[in-house]
Amino acid sequence: MSNVKNMDLADEGIRKIKWVQKHMPVLEHIKKVFREEKPFEGITIGSCLHLEPKTINLGLTLQEGGAEVAMTGCNPLSTHDDATAGGAALGLNMYGWREQSDEEYYEAIDDVLDHKPDVIIDDGADMIMVLHEKRTDVLKNIQGACEETTTGVHRLQAMNEDGALKFPVVAVNDAYTKYLFDNRYGTGQSTFDAIMGTTNMLIAGKTIVVCGYGWCGRGVALRAQGLGANVIVTEVNPIRALEARMDGYRVMPTREAVKYADLIITVTGNINIISGDDFKNMKDGCMLANSGHFNVEINRQDLESQADSVEEVKESIEMFNMKDGRKIYLLADGRLVNLAAERGQGHPAEIMDMSFAVQALSVKYILENDLDVDVKKAPDYIDDTVSRLKLKALGIEIDSLSEFQINYLANWEEGT
Repeated sequence: MSNVKNMDLADEGIRKIKWVQKHMPVLEHIKKVFREEKPFEGITIGSCLHLEPKTINLGLTLQEGGAEVAMTGCNPLSTHDDATAGGAALGLNMYGWREQSDEEYYEAIDDVLDHKPDVIIDDGADMIMVLHEKRTDVLKNIQGACEETTTGVHRLQAMNEDGALKFPVVAVNDAYTKYLFDNRYGTGQSTFDAIMGTTNMLIAGKTIVVCGYGWCGRGVALRAQGLGANVIVTEVNPIRALEARMDGYRVMPTREAVKYADLIITVTGNINIISGDDFKNMKDGCMLANSGHFNVEINRQDLESQADSVEEVKESIEMFNMKDGRKIYLLADGRLVNLAAERGQGHPAEIMDMSFAVQALSVKYILENDLDVDVKKAPDYIDDTVSRLKLKALGIEIDSLSEFQINYLANWEEGT
């Protein structure tokens, strides 16, 4: 059962799915193991993720393990309609399409929950919120959930601290093989893939302000620097701010940084990072993009209130004609630019190979263990398994400690 925009796109979607499969060797290995072991026989798995070819491959991996899989998108602008059609043709239950209204977005989440899933895979925690607030009828089925991104983990930790969370959640985002690679290298590359593909703008020589220096911000700043930009970082955390300075970037308050910016990229997971007078202090022609999960980091309402008019100059680029004659450009409606922009394809397949491998193994971990209600990091053995499989796929061998070395590290006695 599926509800997608156009099943005529299925063949194109399947071609794209097959392409990413060739670049996701870890997930393909896990798929073969699941095919033999069938760890999800009789289990229904519901997901709320960015629907594009790599995500469909995760769904197919779970399906090979015996699961019934129902999938919807976690962002109205990040769904690839050919990928959803391809997934539906390959036996997944797919719901959603690009440019859904808010009402259609939540209807699609309801459609997935109508399958009464045993496990949830979420990205941003919208489906988990709906479960707790509106679809409590499904709660009794849920054995646990996985959360993909920093924003979702923060929401769920707040729920747990308030005693509102009703089932265990594995914070996949906090796995080393997720955030060290997906958040840093994936976000860094995919953000500029989307911005450059959409704007055809030269990065070298530009001043780029990166708001936030978490792992995603580190990746964005690193790629901006590598492309020849002058990078300014804004932060609220003194340790991260100091780290950014030691990494070679200028660090200053947002209110000062926006004055120099040719391009501002928010990547904090928080609200109103760019708002109010920030827009008054920007140069003519400044571009704004967001790589955080929700479209709350750039306050569009404040920007509109300071503009005489707004016009779409091309797909995914809006021009705000400010009252003093300046023009400010907003990319992808302030949504997650690496997936919501015209040319956004998300993180490279080689990166999502690791993140989705952690997801697949975390679902198995939830089903095999009686977990307490909590938000917890994926166990270390999953990180170890994924990293070793990735190294093997890359043809890389590493050293191992001898028993003597292991005993030496474990012995506290002097002189041993």
